[in-house]
Amino acid sequence: MKYHAWFACTTEGCSETYPLNEVIYKCRKCGKDDKRSGLLEVRHDLGALRESRSPDQWKKLFDRRYLRNLYPYGSGVWGKKEWVCPNVTNENVVSIFEGGSNCFWAERFGKEIGLNDLWIKLCGNSHSGSFKDLGMTVLVSMVNQMIHEGTNLRAVVCASTGDTSASLAAYCATAGIPAVVILPKDRVSIPQLIQPIANGALTLALDTDFDGCMKIVTQISRDKRYYIANSFNSLRLEGQKTISIELSQQFDWEPVDWVIVPGGNLGNVSAIGKGFLMMKDLGLIDHLPRLVCAQAHNANPLFRLFQQGLPEGEFRPQKAKPTLANAIQIGDPVNLNKALRTLKKIPGGLVEECTENELANAAAWVDRFGLFNCPHTAVALSALLKLVNRGEIKSTDRVIVISTASGLKFPDFKIGYHTRQLTGVAPRHANEFLPLPPKFENVMDALEEHVGK
Repeated sequence: MKYHAWFACTTEGCSETYPLNEVIYKCRKCGKDDKRSGLLEVRHDLGALRESRSPDQWKKLFDRRYLRNLYPYGSGVWGKKEWVCPNVTNENVVSIFEGGSNCFWAERFGKEIGLNDLWIKLCGNSHSGSFKDLGMTVLVSMVNQMIHEGTNLRAVVCASTGDTSASLAAYCATAGIPAVVILPKDRVSIPQLIQPIANGALTLALDTDFDGCMKIVTQISRDKRYYIANSFNSLRLEGQKTISIELSQQFDWEPVDWVIVPGGNLGNVSAIGKGFLMMKDLGLIDHLPRLVCAQAHNANPLFRLFQQGLPEGEFRPQKAKPTLANAIQIGDPVNLNKALRTLKKIPGGLVEECTENELANAAAWVDRFGLFNCPHTAVALSALLKLVNRGEIKSTDRVIVISTASGLKFPDFKIGYHTRQLTGVAPRHANEFLPLPPKFENVMDALEEHVGK
Protein backbone atom coordinates (compact mmCIF):
# COMPACT_ATOMS: atom_id res chain seq x y z
CA MET A 1 0.00 0.00 0.00
CA LYS A 2 1.19 3.50 -0.82
CA TYR A 3 1.77 5.55 2.31
CA HIS A 4 1.68 9.31 2.13
CA ALA A 5 2.47 12.33 4.32
CA TRP A 6 2.16 16.07 3.73
CA PHE A 7 2.43 19.47 5.38
CA ALA A 8 -0.80 20.89 6.79
CA CYS A 9 -1.51 24.24 8.41
CA THR A 10 -2.00 24.09 12.17
CA THR A 11 -4.38 27.07 12.26
CA GLU A 12 -7.84 25.96 13.36
CA GLY A 13 -10.24 25.89 10.42
CA CYS A 14 -7.54 26.12 7.74
CA SER A 15 -7.40 23.28 5.21
CA GLU A 16 -4.24 24.33 3.32
CA THR A 17 -1.77 21.52 2.54
CA TYR A 18 1.64 21.40 0.86
CA PRO A 19 3.96 18.61 -0.33
CA LEU A 20 6.90 17.68 1.89
CA ASN A 21 9.37 18.42 -0.92
CA GLU A 22 8.36 22.09 -1.11
CA VAL A 23 10.57 24.70 0.57
CA ILE A 24 7.93 26.09 2.89
CA TYR A 25 7.62 26.55 6.65
CA LYS A 26 4.39 28.48 7.14
CA CYS A 27 0.96 28.45 5.54
CA ARG A 28 0.79 30.97 2.70
CA LYS A 29 -2.76 31.76 3.75
CA CYS A 30 -2.37 32.02 7.54
CA GLY A 31 1.30 32.84 8.06
CA LYS A 32 1.76 36.38 9.34
CA ASP A 33 4.54 38.37 10.97
CA ASP A 34 4.00 36.48 14.23
CA LYS A 35 6.43 33.57 13.90
CA ARG A 36 3.94 31.14 15.44
CA SER A 37 1.01 31.87 13.12
CA GLY A 38 0.36 29.46 10.27
CA LEU A 39 3.04 26.96 11.26
CA LEU A 40 2.86 23.66 9.43
CA GLU A 41 2.88 20.11 10.73
CA VAL A 42 3.41 16.77 9.04
CA ARG A 43 0.25 14.72 8.72
CA HIS A 44 -0.09 11.10 7.67
CA ASP A 45 -2.75 9.09 5.91
CA LEU A 46 -3.85 7.31 9.09
CA GLY A 47 -6.50 5.41 7.14
CA ALA A 48 -3.85 3.78 4.97
CA LEU A 49 -1.72 2.98 8.03
CA ARG A 50 -4.72 1.51 9.82
CA GLU A 51 -5.88 -0.57 6.85
CA SER A 52 -2.49 -2.00 5.91
CA ARG A 53 -1.56 -3.54 9.26
CA SER A 54 -3.18 -4.34 12.58
CA PRO A 55 -1.64 -2.88 15.77
CA ASP A 56 0.07 -6.21 16.49
CA GLN A 57 1.46 -6.36 12.95
CA TRP A 58 2.94 -2.87 13.31
CA LYS A 59 4.55 -3.87 16.59
CA LYS A 60 6.05 -7.00 15.03
CA LEU A 61 7.36 -5.02 12.04
CA PHE A 62 8.99 -2.39 14.26
CA ASP A 63 10.48 -5.08 16.50
CA ARG A 64 11.82 -7.09 13.55
CA ARG A 65 13.64 -4.06 12.14
CA TYR A 66 14.91 -2.64 15.43
CA LEU A 67 18.71 -2.24 15.49
CA ARG A 68 19.21 -4.60 12.55
CA ASN A 69 21.56 -4.01 9.61
CA LEU A 70 19.14 -3.67 6.66
CA TYR A 71 19.58 -0.05 5.58
CA PRO A 72 17.89 2.19 6.54
CA TYR A 73 15.47 0.22 8.72
CA GLY A 74 17.93 -0.59 11.50
CA SER A 75 17.82 3.06 12.52
CA GLY A 76 15.53 3.78 15.46
CA VAL A 77 13.90 6.44 13.28
CA TRP A 78 13.78 4.78 9.86
CA GLY A 79 12.57 1.52 11.33
CA LYS A 80 9.30 3.47 11.64
CA LYS A 81 9.61 4.98 8.17
CA GLU A 82 5.94 4.58 7.22
CA TRP A 83 4.99 6.63 10.30
CA VAL A 84 7.74 9.22 9.88
CA CYS A 85 8.50 10.15 6.28
CA PRO A 86 7.40 7.62 3.66
CA ASN A 87 7.96 10.21 0.90
CA VAL A 88 11.76 9.79 0.94
CA THR A 89 13.18 6.91 -1.07
CA ASN A 90 15.57 4.57 0.72
CA GLU A 91 18.37 5.68 -1.63
CA ASN A 92 18.07 9.28 -0.38
CA VAL A 93 17.85 8.52 3.33
CA VAL A 94 20.80 10.04 5.24
CA SER A 95 21.18 7.94 8.39
CA ILE A 96 23.95 7.45 10.94
CA PHE A 97 22.05 4.69 12.77
CA GLU A 98 20.38 7.19 15.08
CA GLY A 99 17.99 6.19 17.83
CA GLY A 100 18.17 2.91 19.67
CA SER A 101 19.35 4.76 22.78
CA ASN A 102 19.14 2.80 26.00
CA CYS A 103 16.84 3.34 28.95
CA PHE A 104 19.02 3.50 32.06
CA TRP A 105 17.26 1.81 34.97
CA ALA A 106 17.92 4.29 37.78
CA GLU A 107 17.18 1.64 40.38
CA ARG A 108 19.40 2.98 43.17
CA PHE A 109 18.40 6.60 42.72
CA GLY A 110 14.76 5.59 42.41
CA LYS A 111 14.94 3.85 45.78
CA GLU A 112 16.64 6.93 47.21
CA ILE A 113 13.58 9.06 46.35
CA GLY A 114 10.93 6.37 46.83
CA LEU A 115 10.32 5.16 43.26
CA ASN A 116 10.35 1.55 42.13
CA ASP A 117 10.30 2.06 38.36
CA LEU A 118 12.44 5.06 37.35
CA TRP A 119 14.21 5.15 33.98
CA ILE A 120 16.38 7.72 32.18
CA LYS A 121 16.06 7.60 28.38
CA LEU A 122 19.59 8.46 27.24
CA CYS A 123 18.85 10.21 23.95
CA GLY A 124 22.32 11.78 24.12
CA ASN A 125 23.81 8.35 23.32
CA SER A 126 23.68 9.28 19.64
CA HIS A 127 26.17 10.13 16.90
CA SER A 128 26.48 13.85 17.66
CA GLY A 129 25.67 13.44 21.36
CA SER A 130 22.08 14.70 21.52
CA PHE A 131 18.47 13.86 20.65
CA LYS A 132 18.64 16.33 17.76
CA ASP A 133 19.94 13.50 15.53
CA LEU A 134 16.48 11.92 15.58
CA GLY A 135 14.94 14.85 13.76
CA MET A 136 17.93 15.87 11.68
CA THR A 137 18.09 12.57 9.84
CA VAL A 138 14.56 13.18 8.53
CA LEU A 139 15.18 16.79 7.55
CA VAL A 140 18.51 16.19 5.79
CA SER A 141 17.09 13.12 4.04
CA MET A 142 14.27 15.25 2.62
CA VAL A 143 16.82 17.85 1.51
CA ASN A 144 18.80 15.08 -0.17
CA GLN A 145 15.63 13.92 -1.90
CA MET A 146 14.83 17.44 -3.12
CA ILE A 147 18.35 17.95 -4.45
CA HIS A 148 18.12 14.68 -6.39
CA GLU A 149 14.77 15.83 -7.76
CA GLY A 150 16.43 19.00 -9.10
CA THR A 151 15.54 21.59 -6.43
CA ASN A 152 18.13 24.38 -6.27
CA LEU A 153 19.31 24.28 -2.64
CA ARG A 154 22.67 25.84 -1.81
CA ALA A 155 22.90 24.95 1.90
CA VAL A 156 21.00 23.98 5.02
CA VAL A 157 20.97 26.67 7.73
CA CYS A 158 20.17 26.68 11.44
CA ALA A 159 20.37 28.88 14.50
CA SER A 160 21.59 26.96 17.49
CA THR A 161 22.82 27.01 21.06
CA GLY A 162 24.99 24.00 20.26
CA ASP A 163 23.27 20.66 19.74
CA THR A 164 21.26 21.49 16.61
CA SER A 165 24.38 22.84 14.90
CA ALA A 166 26.39 19.73 15.77
CA SER A 167 23.70 17.43 14.44
CA LEU A 168 23.09 19.42 11.26
CA ALA A 169 26.81 19.59 10.48
CA ALA A 170 27.25 15.83 10.98
CA TYR A 171 24.34 14.84 8.75
CA CYS A 172 25.18 17.34 6.04
CA ALA A 173 28.80 16.16 6.05
CA THR A 174 27.57 12.58 5.68
CA ALA A 175 25.43 13.55 2.69
CA GLY A 176 27.92 16.02 1.14
CA ILE A 177 25.52 18.97 1.54
CA PRO A 178 26.82 22.41 2.69
CA ALA A 179 25.76 23.43 6.20
CA VAL A 180 25.63 26.90 7.80
CA VAL A 181 25.24 27.28 11.57
CA ILE A 182 24.55 30.56 13.36
CA LEU A 183 25.46 30.60 17.05
CA PRO A 184 25.26 33.17 19.87
CA LYS A 185 28.86 34.23 20.50
CA ASP A 186 30.41 33.07 23.80
CA ARG A 187 27.22 31.25 24.84
CA VAL A 188 28.03 27.78 23.52
CA SER A 189 30.36 25.31 25.22
CA ILE A 190 33.68 24.66 23.48
CA PRO A 191 32.86 20.97 22.79
CA GLN A 192 29.58 22.04 21.17
CA LEU A 193 31.28 24.78 19.15
CA ILE A 194 34.00 22.51 17.79
CA GLN A 195 31.56 19.90 16.47
CA PRO A 196 30.21 21.88 13.48
CA ILE A 197 33.68 23.31 12.86
CA ALA A 198 35.15 19.80 12.70
CA ASN A 199 32.43 18.67 10.28
CA GLY A 200 33.19 21.55 7.93
CA ALA A 201 30.13 23.75 8.49
CA LEU A 202 30.30 27.49 7.91
CA THR A 203 30.04 28.60 11.55
CA LEU A 204 28.91 32.17 12.27
CA ALA A 205 29.09 33.51 15.86
CA LEU A 206 26.78 36.48 16.38
CA ASP A 207 26.94 38.87 19.33
CA THR A 208 23.39 38.12 20.47
CA ASP A 209 21.35 35.38 22.15
CA PHE A 210 19.52 32.46 20.53
CA ASP A 211 16.40 34.51 19.89
CA GLY A 212 18.55 37.07 18.06
CA CYS A 213 20.07 34.32 15.92
CA MET A 214 16.60 33.03 15.13
CA LYS A 215 15.55 36.45 13.84
CA ILE A 216 18.39 36.32 11.32
CA VAL A 217 17.48 32.77 10.30
CA THR A 218 13.85 33.81 9.83
CA GLN A 219 15.03 36.47 7.38
CA ILE A 220 17.25 33.95 5.57
CA SER A 221 14.25 31.61 5.22
CA ARG A 222 12.73 33.97 2.64
CA ASP A 223 15.49 32.95 0.22
CA LYS A 224 14.38 29.55 -1.13
CA ARG A 225 17.97 28.57 -1.94
CA TYR A 226 18.63 28.05 1.77
CA TYR A 227 16.72 25.37 3.63
CA ILE A 228 16.09 26.00 7.34
CA ALA A 229 16.70 23.23 9.86
CA ASN A 230 15.26 24.76 13.04
CA SER A 231 12.28 23.16 14.70
CA PHE A 232 9.71 25.46 13.08
CA ASN A 233 10.43 23.05 10.22
CA SER A 234 8.15 20.23 11.35
CA LEU A 235 10.12 17.51 9.54
CA ARG A 236 12.40 17.62 12.57
CA LEU A 237 9.54 16.78 14.89
CA GLU A 238 8.64 13.67 12.90
CA GLY A 239 11.97 12.10 13.78
CA GLN A 240 11.79 13.22 17.39
CA LYS A 241 8.35 11.65 17.87
CA THR A 242 10.01 8.23 17.52
CA ILE A 243 11.25 8.71 21.11
CA SER A 244 7.71 7.83 22.20
CA ILE A 245 7.46 4.82 19.89
CA GLU A 246 10.88 3.53 20.91
CA LEU A 247 10.06 3.95 24.60
CA SER A 248 6.91 1.90 24.20
CA GLN A 249 8.81 -0.69 22.21
CA GLN A 250 11.52 -0.97 24.88
CA PHE A 251 8.86 -1.69 27.51
CA ASP A 252 7.19 -4.36 25.34
CA TRP A 253 4.34 -1.96 24.59
CA GLU A 254 3.29 -1.85 28.24
CA PRO A 255 2.00 1.43 29.72
CA VAL A 256 4.26 4.27 30.84
CA ASP A 257 2.80 6.56 33.53
CA TRP A 258 4.99 9.69 33.31
CA VAL A 259 7.36 11.20 30.73
CA ILE A 260 9.36 14.27 31.80
CA VAL A 261 11.18 16.29 29.14
CA PRO A 262 13.10 19.60 29.30
CA GLY A 263 11.62 22.32 27.10
CA GLY A 264 13.11 25.35 25.35
CA ASN A 265 11.83 25.92 21.82
CA LEU A 266 9.18 23.29 22.75
CA GLY A 267 9.58 21.10 19.69
CA ASN A 268 10.56 18.01 21.67
CA VAL A 269 7.60 18.00 24.05
CA SER A 270 5.31 18.54 21.05
CA ALA A 271 6.94 15.69 19.14
CA ILE A 272 6.88 13.24 22.06
CA GLY A 273 3.23 14.00 22.69
CA LYS A 274 2.47 13.54 19.00
CA GLY A 275 4.14 10.13 19.02
CA PHE A 276 2.04 8.88 21.93
CA LEU A 277 -1.16 10.27 20.42
CA MET A 278 -0.42 8.59 17.08
CA MET A 279 0.21 5.24 18.74
CA LYS A 280 -3.05 5.48 20.63
CA ASP A 281 -4.93 6.51 17.50
CA LEU A 282 -3.59 3.47 15.63
CA GLY A 283 -4.23 1.10 18.52
CA LEU A 284 -0.67 0.24 19.58
CA ILE A 285 -1.26 1.59 23.09
CA ASP A 286 -4.44 2.22 25.07
CA HIS A 287 -2.92 4.39 27.78
CA LEU A 288 -1.39 7.87 27.45
CA PRO A 289 1.31 8.85 29.95
CA ARG A 290 1.18 12.13 31.79
CA LEU A 291 3.55 14.46 29.96
CA VAL A 292 5.62 17.01 31.87
CA CYS A 293 7.56 19.86 30.27
CA ALA A 294 10.35 21.16 32.52
CA GLN A 295 11.80 24.66 32.15
CA ALA A 296 14.51 26.68 33.84
CA HIS A 297 13.15 29.57 35.92
CA ASN A 298 15.27 31.99 33.90
CA ALA A 299 13.60 30.91 30.64
CA ASN A 300 10.10 29.76 31.56
CA PRO A 301 7.49 31.18 29.15
CA LEU A 302 5.46 27.95 28.99
CA PHE A 303 5.49 27.60 32.78
CA ARG A 304 4.13 31.13 33.13
CA LEU A 305 1.31 30.31 30.75
CA PHE A 306 0.63 27.07 32.63
CA GLN A 307 0.16 29.11 35.79
CA GLN A 308 -2.56 31.01 33.92
CA GLY A 309 -4.31 27.88 32.66
CA LEU A 310 -2.51 27.51 29.30
CA PRO A 311 -4.48 30.16 27.38
CA GLU A 312 -3.67 30.49 23.67
CA GLY A 313 -3.36 33.94 22.18
CA GLU A 314 -2.21 35.64 25.39
CA PHE A 315 1.50 34.90 25.15
CA ARG A 316 4.00 37.73 25.36
CA PRO A 317 7.65 36.90 24.57
CA GLN A 318 10.09 37.31 27.43
CA LYS A 319 13.77 38.08 27.45
CA ALA A 320 15.29 34.84 28.66
CA LYS A 321 17.90 35.30 31.39
CA PRO A 322 21.18 33.37 31.40
CA THR A 323 20.82 29.79 32.58
CA LEU A 324 23.22 26.89 32.96
CA ALA A 325 20.80 25.01 30.71
CA ASN A 326 21.84 27.23 27.80
CA ALA A 327 20.16 25.17 25.06
CA ILE A 328 16.75 26.01 26.52
CA GLN A 329 17.51 29.69 27.22
CA ILE A 330 14.63 30.71 24.97
CA GLY A 331 12.03 33.32 25.84
CA ASP A 332 10.13 33.29 22.55
CA PRO A 333 9.65 29.61 21.62
CA VAL A 334 8.51 28.99 18.06
CA ASN A 335 6.60 25.80 18.94
CA LEU A 336 4.68 27.32 21.83
CA ASN A 337 1.23 26.80 20.30
CA LYS A 338 2.02 23.22 19.33
CA ALA A 339 3.15 22.52 22.89
CA LEU A 340 -0.01 24.09 24.32
CA ARG A 341 -2.24 21.95 22.13
CA THR A 342 -0.26 18.81 22.90
CA LEU A 343 -0.48 19.34 26.66
CA LYS A 344 -4.22 19.92 26.35
CA LYS A 345 -4.75 16.74 24.32
CA ILE A 346 -2.89 14.55 26.79
CA PRO A 347 -4.79 14.31 30.10
CA GLY A 348 -2.82 15.55 33.09
CA GLY A 349 -0.14 17.42 31.15
CA LEU A 350 2.03 19.58 33.41
CA VAL A 351 4.72 22.26 33.23
CA GLU A 352 7.34 22.66 35.97
CA GLU A 353 10.31 24.97 36.54
CA CYS A 354 13.51 24.96 38.54
CA THR A 355 16.14 27.42 39.69
CA GLU A 356 19.80 27.33 38.76
CA ASN A 357 20.64 26.01 42.21
CA GLU A 358 18.04 23.25 41.90
CA LEU A 359 19.14 22.05 38.48
CA ALA A 360 22.86 22.06 39.31
CA ASN A 361 22.35 20.08 42.51
CA ALA A 362 19.94 17.67 40.81
CA ALA A 363 22.53 16.90 38.11
CA ALA A 364 25.29 16.30 40.67
CA TRP A 365 23.08 14.19 42.95
CA VAL A 366 21.95 11.85 40.16
CA ASP A 367 25.52 11.67 38.81
CA ARG A 368 26.37 9.93 42.11
CA PHE A 369 24.20 7.03 40.91
CA GLY A 370 26.10 6.34 37.67
CA LEU A 371 24.90 8.98 35.21
CA PHE A 372 26.68 12.03 33.78
CA ASN A 373 23.91 14.54 33.29
CA CYS A 374 23.84 17.55 31.02
CA PRO A 375 22.27 20.69 32.53
CA HIS A 376 19.12 20.31 30.43
CA THR A 377 18.47 16.80 31.67
CA ALA A 378 19.00 18.26 35.14
CA VAL A 379 16.01 20.54 34.58
CA ALA A 380 13.84 17.47 33.98
CA LEU A 381 15.35 15.74 37.03
CA SER A 382 14.51 18.79 39.15
CA ALA A 383 10.91 18.57 37.97
CA LEU A 384 10.90 14.88 38.86
CA LEU A 385 12.02 15.65 42.42
CA LYS A 386 9.32 18.28 42.86
CA LEU A 387 6.56 15.99 41.61
CA VAL A 388 7.75 13.18 43.89
CA ASN A 389 7.98 15.51 46.89
CA ARG A 390 4.44 16.77 46.23
CA GLY A 391 3.16 13.22 46.05
CA GLU A 392 1.92 13.55 42.48
CA ILE A 393 4.19 10.77 41.27
CA LYS A 394 3.44 7.59 43.20
CA SER A 395 6.01 5.00 44.25
CA THR A 396 4.64 2.38 41.83
CA ASP A 397 4.44 4.68 38.76
CA ARG A 398 6.65 3.95 35.76
CA VAL A 399 8.52 7.22 35.19
CA ILE A 400 10.74 8.12 32.22
CA VAL A 401 13.02 11.16 32.28
CA ILE A 402 14.23 12.21 28.84
CA SER A 403 17.97 12.91 28.88
CA THR A 404 18.57 15.11 25.86
CA ALA A 405 22.36 15.26 25.52
CA SER A 406 25.63 13.81 26.72
CA GLY A 407 27.13 15.45 29.78
CA LEU A 408 30.49 15.24 28.02
CA LYS A 409 29.44 18.31 26.02
CA PHE A 410 29.36 20.44 29.17
CA PRO A 411 32.71 20.15 31.01
CA ASP A 412 32.54 23.74 32.31
CA PHE A 413 29.22 22.95 34.00
CA LYS A 414 30.71 19.91 35.73
CA ILE A 415 34.03 21.53 36.64
CA GLY A 416 32.34 24.70 37.86
CA TYR A 417 30.03 22.74 40.14
CA HIS A 418 32.67 20.57 41.76
CA THR A 419 35.10 23.48 42.19
CA ARG A 420 32.27 25.61 43.65
CA GLN A 421 32.55 28.29 40.98
CA LEU A 422 28.99 28.36 39.56
CA THR A 423 27.29 31.67 40.29
CA GLY A 424 24.11 31.33 42.29
CA VAL A 425 24.72 27.67 43.12
CA ALA A 426 25.34 26.28 46.61
CA PRO A 427 26.74 22.83 45.77
CA ARG A 428 25.52 20.06 48.06
CA HIS A 429 27.31 17.23 46.25
CA ALA A 430 30.68 18.74 45.28
CA ASN A 431 33.47 16.16 45.13
CA GLU A 432 36.89 17.81 44.99
CA PHE A 433 40.10 15.86 44.52
CA LEU A 434 42.54 15.49 47.42
CA PRO A 435 46.15 16.57 46.71
CA LEU A 436 48.56 14.31 48.60
CA PRO A 437 52.29 13.67 48.73
CA PRO A 438 53.35 10.41 47.05
CA LYS A 439 53.55 8.46 50.31
CA PHE A 440 51.82 5.23 51.26
CA GLU A 441 51.01 6.50 54.75
CA ASN A 442 49.20 9.57 53.44
CA VAL A 443 47.17 7.51 50.96
CA MET A 444 46.16 5.04 53.66
CA ASP A 445 45.16 7.88 55.99
CA ALA A 446 42.92 9.25 53.25
CA LEU A 447 41.36 5.82 52.69
CA GLU A 448 40.68 5.37 56.40
CA GLU A 449 39.11 8.81 56.62
CA HIS A 450 36.92 8.74 53.51
CA VAL A 451 36.14 5.15 52.46
CA GLY A 452 33.55 2.90 54.02
CA LYS A 453 31.93 5.48 56.29
